[in-house]
Formats: sequence, structure tokens, C-alpha cells
Amino acid sequence: MKIGIEGQRLFRKKKHGMDMVALELIKNLQAIDTENEYVIFVKPDEDSTCLSETDNFKIVELHGGPYPIWEQIALPRAASSFGCDVLHCTSNTAPIFCKVPLITIIHDIIYLESVSIFKKGGTLYQKFGNMYRRWVVPLVARNSKRVSTVSEFERERIKNFMGLGNNLVAVYNGVGEHFMKITDAALLAQTKQKYKLPDNFFFFLGNTDPKKNTPNVLKAFANFRASSAVNYKLLMLDYDENALMQVLTDIGHPEIRKEIVMAGYVPNSEMPAIINQCTVFLYPSLRESFGIPILEGMACGVPVITSNTSSMPEIAGDAALLVDPTQTEQIVEAIQKILSDPTLKNELCEKGVAQAQKFSWKAMAEKYLALYKEVYNETKS
Repeated sequence: MKIGIEGQRLFRKKKHGMDMVALELIKNLQAIDTENEYVIFVKPDEDSTCLSETDNFKIVELHGGPYPIWEQIALPRAASSFGCDVLHCTSNTAPIFCKVPLITIIHDIIYLESVSIFKKGGTLYQKFGNMYRRWVVPLVARNSKRVSTVSEFERERIKNFMGLGNNLVAVYNGVGEHFMKITDAALLAQTKQKYKLPDNFFFFLGNTDPKKNTPNVLKAFANFRASSAVNYKLLMLDYDENALMQVLTDIGHPEIRKEIVMAGYVPNSEMPAIINQCTVFLYPSLRESFGIPILEGMACGVPVITSNTSSMPEIAGDAALLVDPTQTEQIVEAIQKILSDPTLKNELCEKGVAQAQKFSWKAMAEKYLALYKEVYNETKS
């Protein structure tokens, strides 16, 4: 069996959620499957060392212009020319017309639930990307032999929205094994110096996507700082300075800019050493299909605050404090509970480590390998 895997963005330097899922899938397939042949289709970019070929894994760099053209024209042509028996598309969309049987990961359908290029929040790139997905995804879902998503919550959403049946399955994401409690004091100190980490800080993985709930988190942090005698800072990563100031101005708290530390882009390999040093890991998103960072925070042994909406209770279990992400006072109260109750804090940390261990990239890869075999046998019978 020859399996094609779409990994268009794998070689870009600044990888995000779906990129990391695809990368972990391929690396774990390399570890468990030496029998079948694989062709990984990527777009040329600067981080070509993130993935290596093995005896049965070939990497093919495809040129083909902008994302839609690459996906709709270059990818299906290449999959056919390389004789793939199955093509696995990993990032919500896939070719509408493809001779090779498709397996498509639809991570979420937020862009189908509510999207407009005129709404406030999010970049133009994000908005037009959502419009493209809004057009392509329903067509692709009907044409795919299997559609997978990342949680039972999202499976039900997709099932109800698109009317898909038995070809729709849930396959959980995992958490990297490098996310763990770190006791190497030298490594922690080196990371603290490199990213100018404060002594006491909350870690918030926000971005300009409206679902990340950045305005409410910043408002909650401002309210917390107004009532706290301890000088806690808020650490954010790769966030545009102008966008940040706009949000702070919109919520009426530009004065807290000095309390926010901006660390820039952090490679995934260095994230655990940062998470290990935070007091609280904040992830009160408005809507998630899975929420990998929840598990990353838990695996590092720090208390996590996340939301009581969408998939987040399913992934967090009883190992995090759940809040209504639209109620800033609930976010503040959750932070205060953790800071004032050492027993609760330790309980969350211990439960979090155990919860994270329930999810692995190896288990995800094994389930996809089984799907490849199912689709192959169906199409060849």
C-alpha cells in the first residue's frame, strides 16, 4: 500500500496547531510502520530539517503557487502520478476533484458556524482562509472515504451540520513526550534568561483569532492585577504589538501593557521549559475542537484554567478549573482559587499529569494506520 500524506505547511518555520499534528502523525508512523510506502507532499520552505526521509518514507516538495492552487491542482496530480492508493489530507481541506481515495481531517467547523470577512477580529488572512474553507469543506467531506476529527464533541458538531454517517470518526490528538516536569535547573535558568521570563507569571497562549478570547483574558488579568499585592506578569508569545495595544485600548486597560511580557515566537521544543516556570496556565478559549495546549500545560505539571465550552471539558476532564470564558470574573476567581489554595493547586497538578498521559501521538498514528488499511481494502475489493 502506498499512502500519500498532505503536509503543505510542514516546512514553514513558525508551525502552528495543525502543522504539529501532521508532523507528529508522520514521525509516529515512521516509528510504527516499516511495511507500507509513504509519500509526504510538502511546499518548499525554510525548515526542511524538521522531517527526514526513511526507507519507506519519501518527501516530495511541490511547487504550485498559493495555497488553493497548490491544494486543488498540484496535490491531486502528484498523488496520482506517484501511484498513491490513499491520500490523507491533514488540515481541514483537500482537493475537490481527486482520483485517489481521500481521508480528510476536519479539525473543526468554526468557519461554517459563523464567519464573515466584515466581522471585527482576526486578520484578513484568517478571514479569507475561513471563506475558502467554508466553500471547500462540505464538498470535500462528501467526497472523502473517511472524515476524521479530533474529539467526540467535534464529531457530533460535524455530523449534525453535514449529515455525515459512518464514514465520520473521532481520533484524538496527542501531547508530545517532551512536555513533562523539568527538574534541570540549568535548563530552566537558561530559558528564563533567553526569553526574559519574570519571576511570577501566568502563561496565556493567545493570538488574534477571535476564538482565543484575548480581550476577555486581558480584561481578567487587568482586574486581577488591580486587586493583587503580588507582582504577577502575563506572558504572551508571538503576538503583534500594534494588535495588542488595540485590544488593550478597546477594553479600557492600556496601562497594563507594562505588566505583559512578549516572548516572540518560541519553537515547540522549547515550550516545556517555559510552561514549567509559570504559576498558572491560561487557556479559556471561546471554542476549541480539541485544545492541545491544555494537555501540554498539564503534562508539565502546572495548574490549568480552561473553558466549560465545546471540547475543552472532554479533554481536560476533572484535571483543570473550568470557567465560562465570556465571564471575566470567573477567570479572576479561578486564578485566585489556585493562588490561595495550595491543596487545590497540587491536586490539579497531579491530576493534570495523569490526564495528559491518556493522550499520545503514537495512539493517534495507530488509528490512522488502521483507517488507511480499511479504505485500501474497501477500494481494492
